[in-house]
Amino acid sequence: MNLWEIKEAVKQKEYDFLKENKHLGSNTILLTLGGSHAYGMDVNTKEYVSDIDLRGVALNNKEEILLGKDFEQVVEIDTDTTVYSFNKILQLLKSNNPNTIEILGCKPEHYLYLSDVGRELLNNRKMFLSKICINSFAGYASSQLRRMENKAARLVGQAQNEEYILKSINNASYDFKNRYFPMNDGSLNLYTDKAVQEGYDTEIFMDLDLKHYPLRDWTGMWNEMKAIVSSYNKTGRRNEKAMNKDKLGKHMAHLIRLYMMCIDILEKEEIITYRDKEHNLLMSIRNGEYLDSNRQPTSEFYDLLNEYEKRFDYAKENTSLPDVLRKFNREEITENDKVFYHEGLLSKFMEVPNMEVKLNENKYSV
Repeated sequence: MNLWEIKEAVKQKEYDFLKENKHLGSNTILLTLGGSHAYGMDVNTKEYVSDIDLRGVALNNKEEILLGKDFEQVVEIDTDTTVYSFNKILQLLKSNNPNTIEILGCKPEHYLYLSDVGRELLNNRKMFLSKICINSFAGYASSQLRRMENKAARLVGQAQNEEYILKSINNASYDFKNRYFPMNDGSLNLYTDKAVQEGYDTEIFMDLDLKHYPLRDWTGMWNEMKAIVSSYNKTGRRNEKAMNKDKLGKHMAHLIRLYMMCIDILEKEEIITYRDKEHNLLMSIRNGEYLDSNRQPTSEFYDLLNEYEKRFDYAKENTSLPDVLRKFNREEITENDKVFYHEGLLSKFMEVPNMEVKLNENKYSV
């Protein structure tokens, strides 16, 4: 589906909510493509056509501003559309949330609607970038890796599936030492061995040696490991459908894309959502060229993943990004900034010094 076809589709009746919803209509400042079309990873074949995803931003009205109300977001599941309130997206951008940061880095032609305020938001996108992106993108990448390994595990035998589960637990527990009370080396050892549980060939065992360890910390770690095991045990129509549509390659491609995007932010301070230069590589991954005859990720893919992980590690250690947002790191707020900040909306949840609120004089008021 090309851009003209997408624009024609958005004119159809199922998208009338964009004009009729009380929070949207004239309050909308930005509407853009999301998902595969935004990344340049969409598929258009006889067998499968990528869905249209829309993402947007709408200003809060005067009542919401004055009374501190917020609709947060409008979600229309049938059309895969999410439009964030101005208040909500600023919170998410502050935390460098990948799903919202990418809204600010789309191709110019992918913005289906852009008001003056929306353009101002795009022009100031670099102000939202900080070292916070290291943890936010790493978290999303870890989640994508979990999905990939989960899908791969469903295509192999029970013993290999158990190895995938163990690998996911080890990946997730890498930073336990940073989030929980430290353990002595060798206190917790996980491994696979011949199963004692009926119906299993092998299963994961645990050797544990703890004394005077905080119960709540152990409960937190246990629940995280338990959640991973449970996620692999889930079956059903949705998972079968995902396997039949060969979504493993899609998860693999999105994992690499997340690293590409974060590296650009750390090294260039740029948000590049549409991956034009890496298009061929990402599509080859998505189309299964990095899967072996058993539909498992090849060693070449893990070599590629390791390469991007190393680039990410180097970039995060050498980035010039500030620890927190520039405009809120005790720097002076200019008069132009005050206009952009929607006359005080931002000050609701960020400390902005010496900012006066004059709603009636705001040329962008709704």
